[in-house]
Amino acid sequence: MHPLLSTLPKAELHIHIEGSLEPEMMVAMAQRNGIKLPYDSVEAVRAAYQFEHLQSFLDLYYAGAQVLQTEQDFYDLTWAYLQKCAAQQVRHTEIFFDPQTHTDRGIPFAVVHDGITQALREARSQLGISSGLILCFLRHLSAEAAMATLEEALPYQDSIIAVGLDSSELGHPPAKFQAVFNRARAEGFLTVAHAGEEGPPEYIWEAIRLLKVSRIDHGVRCVEDPALVEYLAEHQIPLTVCPLSNVKLCVFESMAQHNLKQLMDLGLCVTVNSDDPAYFGGYLGENFEAIAAALPLTPQHLVQLAQNSFKASFLSSAEQEAYLKEF
Repeated sequence: MHPLLSTLPKAELHIHIEGSLEPEMMVAMAQRNGIKLPYDSVEAVRAAYQFEHLQSFLDLYYAGAQVLQTEQDFYDLTWAYLQKCAAQQVRHTEIFFDPQTHTDRGIPFAVVHDGITQALREARSQLGISSGLILCFLRHLSAEAAMATLEEALPYQDSIIAVGLDSSELGHPPAKFQAVFNRARAEGFLTVAHAGEEGPPEYIWEAIRLLKVSRIDHGVRCVEDPALVEYLAEHQIPLTVCPLSNVKLCVFESMAQHNLKQLMDLGLCVTVNSDDPAYFGGYLGENFEAIAAALPLTPQHLVQLAQNSFKASFLSSAEQEAYLKEF
């Protein structure tokens, strides 16, 4: 391990809590809840974690999520992730959750929300980890379904800081959700969106212009549009880049080919994140280790990435400053 990485304070801004469901926990929850998985062992689940593209991953991701049934399940899932954070010097995390993945199979919104938020509260008091919760709409479903989910979330505004957009990107441009995001902003939510992972640079423009996002999740394809790169640099719109995910889903053939350093050299506000760590081979620490090993990054690059993670967060200026003083 790079000597810096074990001590650098970090924030994580792109983590799908359902994507932290480790095979061992998936199998244990299936047994606890009497659910039959199409795999007969932990090893068989892990062997299935080989993906050709985003959709092949999503198919397994949604199949795995069915084991999450009770408030205790969502608490256990979130608490396990937060313990990983504590071990890897992740001091702040902004967690995505996908309520539609659960409400569409009859799990009440409150069950999902309450299990996750209880773990987040306990992590603040017991682990010293601050956090925010971001509700993501599934873009392969209708805009009407997203609006209904937003309505369901309104009573929980004190614990949900933002809304986002995830799932299958191609064929589901941000424009499809403009009305939902307008409503969310009017209700006081911040906005983020996945764009420019498999989708073209135009999706990043739409996320900025139509959804008025504060951050772009992924965004690595921005380099195909020099005017977009210039805009992102000028306005310092953060990119929540997920290196291991990008390689695992074949956005890049290898980590050595990843454009993270190129994005930094272009003056963009880049952050490192784990996306779906149980499926993509590692949490935030492993992502930092992978880029440090494969890319020509100096210690200053690594420090900059860690600092960016706090600057790009939804923490208040005073809270950001408190964390940045640790560097």
